[in-house]
Amino acid sequence: MAVHLINPSHVSFGVGVITPRWLYVLASATPASFGAPILTDETLESLDPGIIKAGDIVGVGIHTGNALRGYEIGTAARAAGAWVVFGGIHATLYPDEARDLGGAHAVVTGDGERAWPIALRDCAAGSPNLMYDGGRIEAEEFMPGRWELLPEGRYMWASVQTVRGCPKHCSFCSVWRTDGQKPRQRHVDRVLAEIVDLRRRGFRFIALADDNFYPVTLEDLRMASRREDKSQLEQLKATRAERFELMAGLERLPSDTVFFTQITMEAAEDTEFLDAMRRANIKGALVGVESVTPEGLKDVYKSFNESGEALVQRLKKFRKHGVHVLGSFIFGLPSDRPETFDVCLSVAQRADITFAQFVMLTPFPGTLDFAAWEKSLGDEPQRVGGIPVSRHWLIPQANRPKVYIEHPVMSADQIRQNTQGVWDRFYSVSSIWERSRVVKSLKARVAFVLISKLYRQMYANTGIATDSARVNRSAQWARVIAKPLRRFFAGQPMPDLQLR
Repeated sequence: MAVHLINPSHVSFGVGVITPRWLYVLASATPASFGAPILTDETLESLDPGIIKAGDIVGVGIHTGNALRGYEIGTAARAAGAWVVFGGIHATLYPDEARDLGGAHAVVTGDGERAWPIALRDCAAGSPNLMYDGGRIEAEEFMPGRWELLPEGRYMWASVQTVRGCPKHCSFCSVWRTDGQKPRQRHVDRVLAEIVDLRRRGFRFIALADDNFYPVTLEDLRMASRREDKSQLEQLKATRAERFELMAGLERLPSDTVFFTQITMEAAEDTEFLDAMRRANIKGALVGVESVTPEGLKDVYKSFNESGEALVQRLKKFRKHGVHVLGSFIFGLPSDRPETFDVCLSVAQRADITFAQFVMLTPFPGTLDFAAWEKSLGDEPQRVGGIPVSRHWLIPQANRPKVYIEHPVMSADQIRQNTQGVWDRFYSVSSIWERSRVVKSLKARVAFVLISKLYRQMYANTGIATDSARVNRSAQWARVIAKPLRRFFAGQPMPDLQLR
């Protein structure tokens, strides 16, 4: 009997940008009595179904975007006589769907570290439960990845999680509803130990894969200080102090170690925090800009962001303090107009952000946007190939719509084509070369151009294109670019590394 953990994907690139952390965390949670699990990440290569035998136990982790492929794998594994266990955010939201369409014998909801080994033992005994509620475990129970199982030379970045949960309530995001609004922070020593392990293995670029690396804002502290009961203020101060303690620990790593994370826009006003990030070599952060207009920010419940020229100046503060921004923008909001695309591109360029992603508004399960959209469809939603659009993730990739929410003034094709146009202009060779001035050497500038083109191929063409042939061509180009680029990110293994 073998244990398999599978990360599904319809598109394989040969080389991965960031390690799929859940695979390696659940490998750590797998009891030693089961042996080392067999890990398959389909973003690297497609699963060989022949490796799954009768009596094996197959764990499939799904989010909404890869659920359909996950169901294909689960159905095939069950037909082969294996026990099938589903987990992940989508299985948590739709456990019945995983059983009905994915062949699941059991579904793990919530966090998997505690529930997965129980499900394994029950499968091995031939009597799994239909459901295992993993809940929200405390930070002390978070497990490191079992990184010795990594395939050599296949990933550019490693990943470490320092905190789960986000105190915000953005309408397009499900994190605060599934992981909670109370940040659960791992102990600094455990985070540092995992990072040292990865650096010893030659990873010098590491993503801090957090829901929100900046869980306590200056405004949070100001509001709590006005309360007569100071207990919340003290809790917030303690959480903030732990963030600074972690960043001080990151400073002790070799200076060529580079970190990337995800934070909210409010961090721009916290210069003390930004300076600590710079000293810790957290050189980049994904910042959810979402919209460049006040109306758009209201649409997504993100009024704490700035808009217009104030937004440009706020984004520039990150660069001023040594943090490069990957700005994330959403198109297709009800308040968007045809001119919004040009305005957004202008803001991205004037704000000196290093990278950007431009996504079309998609109602994902677990979000407020999805709940409102599903309700608006009524009892008889439009169908594609017999599948209601309210279950758009079940529609085959080639037939899946790219825009779901009817816009008051623009057609779906207008939104898709204009979004693609912004990607094309932001990632034109001339624009990329201009932005590449952030690095000094010619070699680094050429690498910057290739990295930018790779990012565009992997995330724009495979996400926006309606032509499956174009998607396949983009995946092939990504394979060509990614292999030599991986060497740029690799560092020398440091097996004897100790923190300074």
